[in-house]
Amino acid sequence: MQFLTKKILYGLLVLAGVVAMVFFLFQGFGDPARLVLGQTGDSATIQNIRKELYLDQPKWKQFLLYIKDISPLSYHSREEIRKKKLRGIFIGKEHALAIKLPYLRTSYQTKRDVLAVLMEALPGTLLLATAAMLFATITGIALGVIAAVKQNTWMDTSAVFASVLGISAPSFFMGILIAYLFAIVLAPYTGLNITGSYYEYDSYTGEKYLSLKNLVLPAFTLGIRPLAIITQLTRSAMLDVLNQDYIRTAYAKGLGKTKVIFKHALRNALNPVLTAVTGWFAELLAGAFFVEYIFGWKGVGKITVDALDKLDFPVVMGSVLVTATLFVIINMLADILYTIVDPRVRMR
Repeated sequence: MQFLTKKILYGLLVLAGVVAMVFFLFQGFGDPARLVLGQTGDSATIQNIRKELYLDQPKWKQFLLYIKDISPLSYHSREEIRKKKLRGIFIGKEHALAIKLPYLRTSYQTKRDVLAVLMEALPGTLLLATAAMLFATITGIALGVIAAVKQNTWMDTSAVFASVLGISAPSFFMGILIAYLFAIVLAPYTGLNITGSYYEYDSYTGEKYLSLKNLVLPAFTLGIRPLAIITQLTRSAMLDVLNQDYIRTAYAKGLGKTKVIFKHALRNALNPVLTAVTGWFAELLAGAFFVEYIFGWKGVGKITVDALDKLDFPVVMGSVLVTATLFVIINMLADILYTIVDPRVRMR
């Protein structure tokens, strides 16, 4: 319980820092009212917008009002609840204690609720990150085992060399290279598109249907770096385990090589790999931004980059907060899972 409490407090401190940074970076400078109306808005309309966005208040008060909006536990008037269309449980009459979904405000460009916009895009990002992580984990463990078992052979050298290249190559560069090679040069053979989301529309009926082939290239691109790291971790852990006494004892008892490697050695070598997998899944949520943009994959990353290009700051701010929250939650779950998998690690 103490371990969990400590992790939650650390997570809340991280999120508090992110909230402060996001607010002062995107709303602490400039005039968002001009971004809503452009440079042609008349002064009366601009003043109304400034009042609606609390821009007529001191910065410290704007910050407190922003925290009030995004906090899941806050105090609102019934007029605020109606105007902002807050969703949750409200206790009270004219002024109510609210247990609510965070209010991330409204997009400057589309006038839609930012949380709704992000929730539409989030499944695409989660699907992309999960597919990339599955590819990296399965392939990386397989290559790491082969490299360890075939140590000092061409297989080992090739696996190590490929993993070093994978770690060194930036995702945006690999994305452009992979898109050009597999979706342009080899397109007649691969049948893959350079852009596309996880769903498409029938050109005749307009019906929406699932199209997972568009997932192949972005998932492969996003999975290259974790694949390289998992390969090296698995190889290193397997080499350590294969030199242990109990492995020699297993061979002495007449157990087959395959059974020793996969039942005894690999099982005990997976602890550091598991830590890397859970940690990298959180990293992939953030790393998906440019990959989504390159391949036109509809996710939080692409929406954020598009919003930043249009100076739609509420969407950008909401995206950073949602991504940071997921990052904190996944890392907490990773720490808890690691203590379950490895009993030697105590919850402190």
